[in-house]
Amino acid sequence: MKKCLNYIAVAVVFSVTVSLSAAEKVAPVRMGSGIMTFDTVPGWGFDEQGRSVLGPTHGGVVIDKAGNIYTSAKIGVVVFSPDGKVVRRFLGDEYSNIHDMEIREEAEGEFIYGARNANAEGIKFNAETGEMILKLPFPEESGLKLKKFAPTAITVAPNGDIILSDGYASNYIFKFDKNGKYKSHFGKKGNGLKEFNTAHGMTLDTRYDPPRLLICDRNHMPKGRLLHYDLDGNFIEEVITGLGMPTSVSIQGDYVSVPDLHGRLVILDKTNTIVAVLGNNEDPKTHRNFNVPQDQWREGIFSGTHGSYWDEEGNLYVQDWNVSGRLMKLVRVK
Repeated sequence: MKKCLNYIAVAVVFSVTVSLSAAEKVAPVRMGSGIMTFDTVPGWGFDEQGRSVLGPTHGGVVIDKAGNIYTSAKIGVVVFSPDGKVVRRFLGDEYSNIHDMEIREEAEGEFIYGARNANAEGIKFNAETGEMILKLPFPEESGLKLKKFAPTAITVAPNGDIILSDGYASNYIFKFDKNGKYKSHFGKKGNGLKEFNTAHGMTLDTRYDPPRLLICDRNHMPKGRLLHYDLDGNFIEEVITGLGMPTSVSIQGDYVSVPDLHGRLVILDKTNTIVAVLGNNEDPKTHRNFNVPQDQWREGIFSGTHGSYWDEEGNLYVQDWNVSGRLMKLVRVK
């Protein structure tokens, strides 16, 4: 019996050693095409045990001028250095469940703007200290009698106006001044050309002069699409259709990254033509699926792509909507 137990112990140790060895040998995966070709960085942002430090993620990604990467999760906002080490955390009720984020450099420093659907508000806080500067509840001054307010996206105009999309409820998009005073609203829920069927993501499209709002109409039928509006809420054009479920948009130069909840990320050029597709997941059991635990992640294959952001070198950071908390670094191939 003792000999048998020793054999079992050796077998278990061997098995663990093989598992650890296999984990250490996860190879980068190359994806994309042409000038939009990327390599994954296996294990980026993990702790010493090789586990995600985030917990459930359903949020966004932004990068400050020092190159630090901020991502939002159920627990709050976690800040990483470019090599994947945790720099600081903003945890607790005030910072939890931020669905979308923007970062903006202002005279007093850098600030994070966030949309919190579960908490029915927009927020602004100092990116370095976490000091809460502003909260934007539903504006009663709008005269709307809404039963629910669930903001999903936020962006900031060049003059400081804050634009907040009520994407999980009325689909109105609200405009406030830099101090949080209500100014106007536009849009409505529907499936028409100038209506939103889940105005889920939004950013300032700086590829144009003057800048425009680039809005993700995630559940538009028959396929998701992107729209352009001016900063006063006037419809400009339908940018691209035929997408899956576009969740957010991030701009660098002439290029736009568009996470798709179906488990892929598409990149558009200045003509709004798709020039690359990253991480495409063809498995119906794991794409658009929150409940894919870390031990079932596949390197280079996304599950529920939700947020993304470019760094100065053109690398991408991509967050999945995921029970274990997935944030990936994709290094641009020169």
